[in-house]
Amino acid sequence: MAFFFFAGLVLGARAGELAVGDAVPAFSASDQFGKEFKFEAGLRFLLLGFDMSASKAANGKLAEMGAGWLEKQDAAYMLDVHTMPAIARVFALPKMRKYPQRIILGEDEAMLAPFPRKPDRITLLVLAPNGKIQEIRYWDPATEAAGVWLK
Repeated sequence: MAFFFFAGLVLGARAGELAVGDAVPAFSASDQFGKEFKFEAGLRFLLLGFDMSASKAANGKLAEMGAGWLEKQDAAYMLDVHTMPAIARVFALPKMRKYPQRIILGEDEAMLAPFPRKPDRITLLVLAPNGKIQEIRYWDPATEAAGVWLK
């Protein structure tokens, strides 16, 4: 009986996850400079970081590409910071402001919940012009170059 209960929890938790063919829900969030970002159809790539190790590696790789590189690729990069304690943000935000790439701060747990994720990977959503997911990939910034996902 306990098996079915836990299996139901696992399957239920995954049931609301975005998949290929789904439209990314419209959302807005602030970046590391406090500027508003609005997700709208037309973005080609949406990168999402959900854990610290992958996000740190991605920040470094994306910084090497220079300011404006993500925008030139019609890409946006969002980090899940909703669990970051307030005291940690005091130290993390100034570090984030040193990166040349725009980092969208995902602070809303409910907004982040449907996005697929894998440990130690950056989720990469390849989007159609209408905002629907064409493909879901996972980038390992510890071993793969930035832009490898452009192919």
